[in-house]
Amino acid sequence: MQTIYSILVVIHIFSAIVGIGPGFILTTIVKSAKTMEEIRHAFILKTKVHVFVMIGGILVLVTGFAMGLIRPYLFNQGWYITSMLLYFLALALGPTLLKKYSYPIKQIIQNKDRNDVPKEYFTHLNKLLKVEYVENTLLICVIILMILKPF
Repeated sequence: MQTIYSILVVIHIFSAIVGIGPGFILTTIVKSAKTMEEIRHAFILKTKVHVFVMIGGILVLVTGFAMGLIRPYLFNQGWYITSMLLYFLALALGPTLLKKYSYPIKQIIQNKDRNDVPKEYFTHLNKLLKVEYVENTLLICVIILMILKPF
């Protein structure tokens, strides 16, 4: 079982690097875009990077839970339970608030005839970025909990 657990730890860490790491730059990609062409390109890049975030994020969850099954005492550790709860909260932001705030932006950038950046784009972008900052903060807390295991 130790070998399986060690393999899960390696997959867990690698998945966090590949999945969670790129998630931190998604805000920078879209925030730096100023023209409509740059904005469209930024969201195309964001969509491509998000595939890695989703796959890595799912693997982080699965391997973290599997490690708990192998070592059930983890389910009694405050840092483990708290990090799982925060991670589920971060994941829940995707299909809820992130989807809600990205939808109007997608509608704006799908209009290929439009070359100007409407003011409402920045309003929607600011809402989206705020949620992404909250999500990033939750993930940083999870990472800190896993490293320090404070309680």
